[in-house]
Amino acid sequence: MSGLVTGDAVVLGLRPARLPSRALAYLLDLFVYFTGYVLVFFLLVLATSGLDMAAQAAVSVACLVLVLVGVPIAVETLSHGRSLGKLACGLRVVREDGGPIRFRHALVRGAMGVVELLMVFGTVACIASLVSERGRRLGDVFGGTLVVRERVPGTRVLPVPPPPPWLAGRFAGLDLSAVPDGLWLAIRQYLTRMNQLDPHTAAVMAARLADDVVARTGAPAPAGVPAAAFLMAVVHERQSRDAARAFATASGPAAAPVAYGGPPVVPVASPAAPVAAPVQPVEPVRPAAPGRPAAPAEPARPASGFAPPG
Repeated sequence: MSGLVTGDAVVLGLRPARLPSRALAYLLDLFVYFTGYVLVFFLLVLATSGLDMAAQAAVSVACLVLVLVGVPIAVETLSHGRSLGKLACGLRVVREDGGPIRFRHALVRGAMGVVELLMVFGTVACIASLVSERGRRLGDVFGGTLVVRERVPGTRVLPVPPPPPWLAGRFAGLDLSAVPDGLWLAIRQYLTRMNQLDPHTAAVMAARLADDVVARTGAPAPAGVPAAAFLMAVVHERQSRDAARAFATASGPAAAPVAYGGPPVVPVASPAAPVAAPVQPVEPVRPAAPGRPAAPAEPARPASGFAPPG
């Protein structure tokens, strides 16, 4: 297991991929790319039959560079490090801090791959992977990336700790549709590992993640709620909604009530017809007497987010 540590001092449980699995993934990718190059080459031969030999050679070289260099860079950028071969072998390219790669990472890996994979038939890449502690080739070293295994047998998903009971149902009306999946993953990773962090670092990270959630939802920060407890409550609220949505999809249009932080509660049909509860009369609001001072207004909540400890 790799001891990768992010800039926020979060230890990532990533398992670096070794040379055999990486070589198999690359051979699968190379087979797919070469097959695509052959198909495109025959189409270009038919399309450029009227050109001279020099033009046809230039088009063939450009097609070769595009298929063997440009396509892998585009595939790794759009798939965030999962090409067809890596997807089949359960591998993925990530940054050194565990985040998804971008175009510049894929560009450096693709450019170095021409030298250490295609020009010397993978000799330099094999030697670099065997020497490196984490199995990185030169493209990974210069690009700041790492190839890791996504499907690790025997791993166990840690549960998110439940929120305090006094927060049950408090965020039922919170709009969570604008919170991206990447932020949910970061919150879940933090909540499952916050007890392993330094208390001050854990508090700073919780405040930062809670501020991101508040910025995405557009709701003001709750007063008097710790950042870690707020994150627990929001995550369990999302899990409850997902469970209710899944239950409603499986059983019909009517959604079942969901226990906060737990599995959905299945309603039991009663044999007798339900009896309507008596309507309680609403007491009219009496105006304040003349001369009586008005009740003090509720103090406004602060507009700022969660403040980390000093």
